[in-house]
Amino acid sequence: MADLRRIAVLGPVYPFKGGISHYTGLLIRALRKKYEVSVYSWSMQYPKLLFKKEQRDYENKSFEIEGTDYLVNTANPFNWGKAAKKIRAGKPDLCIVQWWHPYFAPCYRGLLRRLKGIPVAFICHNVLPHERFPLDVSLTKGTLKRAAFCIVHSSGDEEDLKRLLPAMPCRRNLHPTYNVFRMKGMSREEARNTLKIAEDEKVLLFFGLVRAYKGLQVLIRAASKCAAETEKLRICIVGDFGGKREEYDRLIEESGVKDCFTIRDGYVPDTEVEPYFAAADLCVCPYLSATQSGIVQIAFGFGLPVIATNVGGLPEAVTDGSTGYIVPPEDPEALADAVIRYFKEGKEESFRAAVAQEQERFSWDRMVEAIEEKYKEIQTD
Repeated sequence: MADLRRIAVLGPVYPFKGGISHYTGLLIRALRKKYEVSVYSWSMQYPKLLFKKEQRDYENKSFEIEGTDYLVNTANPFNWGKAAKKIRAGKPDLCIVQWWHPYFAPCYRGLLRRLKGIPVAFICHNVLPHERFPLDVSLTKGTLKRAAFCIVHSSGDEEDLKRLLPAMPCRRNLHPTYNVFRMKGMSREEARNTLKIAEDEKVLLFFGLVRAYKGLQVLIRAASKCAAETEKLRICIVGDFGGKREEYDRLIEESGVKDCFTIRDGYVPDTEVEPYFAAADLCVCPYLSATQSGIVQIAFGFGLPVIATNVGGLPEAVTDGSTGYIVPPEDPEALADAVIRYFKEGKEESFRAAVAQEQERFSWDRMVEAIEEKYKEIQTD
């Protein structure tokens, strides 16, 4: 059995924006406690024709990964052979690849067919994309079948993978906690002063990209009942609406409690994330569909309880009645009832204590152990 000593990691890292970049960087740091890790990222991630916004954020260097080789142009087939040659030259015992969207299928196929003999592990953040499109199944299946094994973070993704590739070795491991956004160690008081939020306000936080499947519309429809039963309620919506804000503004206007809402529309740099979570009483993830959620894990990194819906892997991450509440999707009444119950029954202290107690369940060391165990299994098969 070959020992695991050298690992190559392929995926986005600083300065690329977003949760996958944060995830890859934190995984690399955990792996480097034990292994020699080479990091290969993008020279070009998405063509501007497909993604017109700025893809990089250089502001927060705390996510910088030493020794990263920005090697791979995801849209240039002439680059893939050169990239594969350099990865091979490092003689890795395992190549770990981040998977979250079939856009990367041609690039990954072009690379991986040149890495024959090197076991490849895909970490599947989503086996299939949230927003489906023609050929997504065939692109996904044709790429993931090249793996020696896959790691997924939810039972839903595990089921999707088994439907596509029944024989694929797979390990399910909970999404680790993003515990690096508490950069200044802000107290609740300091965070609220920064955001101009009064100490006695009850603050709900919806954070992240605003997309239809994220269910913000459900939270807005729940707002009037929440406000009627919860004194001094404030709902902070913090994220990029992608130019599609009008529908949400209309719903807020119709809610009758417009004054409860505070909106920050646009990308939030890593250095500006902390006050929103440090100031909040509850994080709300009212998703209509999901595999897992990095937002839940950012909240847990701040010790913040979460109300989430009974979809995908969210019930596996949020322990109902302990670290938060699980409610049915598309049900404003149930969501409002959970918010009201949290404040009326004074659950904050006990829920925050439960979040702290569950930190080991979401540790990066456990993620590394999952990779190690699956690697050993394929070596002995």
